[in-house]
Amino acid sequence: MDILWWHWLVAGLALIVAELAVPGMVLVWFGVGAIGTGLLLAAAPALSLTAQLAAWTVLSCALVVLWFRVFRTDQHKTHVGMADGETVGEIGLLVSAVEPFGRGQVRFQKPLLGSEVWACIADEALPAGERVKVLSVEGSLLKVGRNNRGGAA
Repeated sequence: MDILWWHWLVAGLALIVAELAVPGMVLVWFGVGAIGTGLLLAAAPALSLTAQLAAWTVLSCALVVLWFRVFRTDQHKTHVGMADGETVGEIGLLVSAVEPFGRGQVRFQKPLLGSEVWACIADEALPAGERVKVLSVEGSLLKVGRNNRGGAA
């Protein structure tokens, strides 16, 4: 029995539906790979079974790798290493005073990493109402220091 293009489409849809019962967003990519293989077989009907299986395997594995490496950004539990040019160097206003190596809160005009108010730490005592600059991101805390730059932020 030869495998036809629509067999791949049915198998792909079955895998996508099976994803509803299995958490992890893995089966859906094998289903999309099967649908892609079915479309490839519809375009080039002379593919052997080995070539079909190879196409399905390569396409499915590539989609799984892309999902876990590129598209799935929710795996970050903290913001360590995510402090790009948007965060470090931003100027904020201290809402509550910070003691050396103690916690305070800093508010920003525009949200940083999804929030306007962040818990912060500092190496020196800083009073509430002082303008501070983000020096780094440490876990879920922002490390801040005095804003030595004059003028408005």
